[in-house]
Amino acid sequence: MQVKEVMTRGVECVRPDTTLQEAARKMKDRDVGPLPVCGDNDKLVGMLTDRDIVVRAVAEGRDPAKTCVRDVMTTGVCACSEDDDVNEAANLMRQKQIRRLVVLNNDRRLVGIVSLGDLATETHDEGLAGRTLEHVSQPAGAK
Repeated sequence: MQVKEVMTRGVECVRPDTTLQEAARKMKDRDVGPLPVCGDNDKLVGMLTDRDIVVRAVAEGRDPAKTCVRDVMTTGVCACSEDDDVNEAANLMRQKQIRRLVVLNNDRRLVGIVSLGDLATETHDEGLAGRTLEHVSQPAGAK
């Protein structure tokens, strides 16, 4: 089974020059914690999480109405291809200890996100989702 068969489509992204307040509002409206950050032509340039906003901005006293996403986003985001096998994606999630994996097409454009929930509900392979969750939840280096 390929990632494109189980991923969540229609993922919205924010631009690097978006304010954290606008990004947080989008997270609230969409009921999500992570937002991909896309530059020109929907090319992925980073990821912004609610934790990034709290730890890298609010805790440092930055004004969310004036601070841009680019100032606190995570770069070097781990991604997979929509044509990858779901087992490969799950292995990558285990190795990197991440719960969500950005999905790119052949042009390296954002087309979706595959999550632990997608693995559990869409593959109907409880073992795959369980093994992945077990590794993701372990403290780093405790394998």
